[in-house]
Amino acid sequence: MSPSIGDWENQRAFLAVLRGGSLSAAARELGIAQPTVRRRLEALEKAMGSALFTRSPSGLSPTDAARELGVHAEVMAAAAEAFERAASATPTVIGGTVRITASEIVGAEVLPTMLAGLREKHPALRFEVHLSNRTQDLLRQEADIAVRMVRPSQAALVMKHVGAVKLGLFAHPAYLAAHGEPQTLDALADLALIGPDRKGDELRAYTDIFRLPPSQLLALRTDSHLGQLAAIRAGYGVGVCQTPLARREPKLKRVLGAEFEMDLPTWVVMHEDLMRVPRIRATFDHLVESLSAYCADSA
Repeated sequence: MSPSIGDWENQRAFLAVLRGGSLSAAARELGIAQPTVRRRLEALEKAMGSALFTRSPSGLSPTDAARELGVHAEVMAAAAEAFERAASATPTVIGGTVRITASEIVGAEVLPTMLAGLREKHPALRFEVHLSNRTQDLLRQEADIAVRMVRPSQAALVMKHVGAVKLGLFAHPAYLAAHGEPQTLDALADLALIGPDRKGDELRAYTDIFRLPPSQLLALRTDSHLGQLAAIRAGYGVGVCQTPLARREPKLKRVLGAEFEMDLPTWVVMHEDLMRVPRIRATFDHLVESLSAYCADSA
């Protein structure tokens, strides 16, 4: 194999271009000069004897070969990042980097307070929090710990069911004062309801619960749950929110509490091979305790 093909720096440059769609985006991701990215990519293409990208109006488009190589490059990148996290700590000390993946709402609105408390106890800890509603693969070491709202089915994972977060309908009091408080689910059709845009499962749930198609029902549509929460806080209308999170908001009022409530089962998950790593076990145990209390607060 050519040294240029096996060179990890060339592969990193390739992966960054694949992710970002341009040399400039790759340079920003890697923190290096754009000509350096170009040189590494060209070295890889020369060694392979074929182009990996073609120019298009939107940037650099990957070839079929690039897409296939990208799958393997992502695995290698995840392993390299896991290696760096493992190397960041002394084995017997609770310190170093822990990568956590969680949904937007949990990662942005719930975890920061919990992690702040843990770091007060262990100042040598550092955290990478990946906010995404996409399930990260713990077996491929994309993250050390995951907070999930779907029960994992993979083997070799340690999981703890911490309870269920209750969801309710909430609105800003100023909005309700101006438009009236609904007394039935049917009355929501006369109000500005906030909900999903293109997520099929959530759209179907709204149709089933509110008995109207989203095109007729929703006055603001976004698949970002943070975006939905921001709209509720701004007084745009009525939307779904986690009840313990809403309790922290003195300006949010629950509506139709007797008619609308949903449970969101929650698990904290890690790979079984990481159970004996002090920084990860301490974070796992802390999140289990903290999220259990959070779920209990939603009852």
